[in-house]
Amino acid sequence: MRKEQWADLDICITGGTDALGGGHGPLVVLLHGFGAPGDDLVPLTPYLQTRQDVRFLFPAAPLSLNFGMGDARAWWMLDMERLMRARAQGQWEALSLEIPRGLESARTRLADLLQVATHELAVPQNQLVLGGFSQGSMLALDYALHSDISLAGLILLSSTLIAKNQWLAALPARQGLAVFQSHGQEDDILAHTVAQQLRDHLLAAGLPVQWVDFPGGHEIPFPVLNALGSFLHKVLPPPA
Repeated sequence: MRKEQWADLDICITGGTDALGGGHGPLVVLLHGFGAPGDDLVPLTPYLQTRQDVRFLFPAAPLSLNFGMGDARAWWMLDMERLMRARAQGQWEALSLEIPRGLESARTRLADLLQVATHELAVPQNQLVLGGFSQGSMLALDYALHSDISLAGLILLSSTLIAKNQWLAALPARQGLAVFQSHGQEDDILAHTVAQQLRDHLLAAGLPVQWVDFPGGHEIPFPVLNALGSFLHKVLPPPA
């Protein structure tokens, strides 16, 4: 694994011809969730069984949290008590309409990083996949809907619907973009029903979705990793 700092964000790079991001293959950028360290998703890559030239980039979010449990980070701040209260009271619709404070700033930071990364790693056209887990997946989708960057695929692991009016207005411009979406049926942090609503909005706007739900919580189990590996093989086919 190789560590760098690009666009003022700490990043980890793996994969490629030298396991350090070498070569000229596709790039998969995965954003961690709220409260996790920047390298939280790095251990997943061996289970995806992608071809050797695929490279992975894992950025650490810019905000450091004082959880007393290692390097916990966030893309924007969350009110976890309010989130739990909304789930208990069934108030997900109101939350889905909100635009979180700090989302725009996080989107700008991600845009700056991707500009540097695609240049430094010489990512081929239409060979970039963007995604993440939980809060990271929300940022990935939000960025995709606010930019015209060329994407081969979008990965939404345990995601949810936010900035609903903005997102629904922007989705048709991404018609045809392949999406992988997974969610636990017993997720006690982000409701499974809202993830299904997000899936249905994506489909209605013409984005093909590979939907994987599973009997579990806010996590990424092996069946999801197996399906995600197949998705990456499909959207990043080997050169002819």
